[in-house]
Amino acid sequence: MKILFLDHDGVICLSDNWGSRFKKQRSWGKVVGVPLQEIPVEYRFDNFDRKSVGVLNEILKCTGCEIVVISDWRVHCTLEEMGEFYSNQGIIKKPIGFTRLIHEFDESSAALYTWKGWKERARIVEIRDYLERNKVTSWVAVDDMNMNEMENFVQTKLSREGIKQCGIKEKIIRILNYENKS
Repeated sequence: MKILFLDHDGVICLSDNWGSRFKKQRSWGKVVGVPLQEIPVEYRFDNFDRKSVGVLNEILKCTGCEIVVISDWRVHCTLEEMGEFYSNQGIIKKPIGFTRLIHEFDESSAALYTWKGWKERARIVEIRDYLERNKVTSWVAVDDMNMNEMENFVQTKLSREGIKQCGIKEKIIRILNYENKS
């Protein structure tokens, strides 16, 4: 099975889209204090960038890969709700899973990481955990955070461009279409 480990912010939800959920929630009539899980999923998250969705759909068609969500958004919905949101945003495949949240780090190494470094480290551990628990023939992780210590990683450094950046789509397709045993 081919897996695309996909982050959202800075990858398919670009900086121009950040905060769009607040406008949507106002139109829905969100009352202050309503728990996020009680807000309909279409109002819960920022919109995905339309051109980024087009690039993602091309990757999905060219590789036949499945999506596993690594974004922090996964803690604010069920897999079914995320699938509904993907469909509403125009993505041709729903995610098949989320990575598990893992917070098991050696406190003695805490000084080695900044807050962002901890998030990057956690995401690497979560992806490796998924790979250990599932039969995966090839995979790639796409994120705006720096996880360069991880093989098969593609970073989207420009938050206004994300997955649309020159050469990113081709790199993802090349990695996914190459059988790399995990």
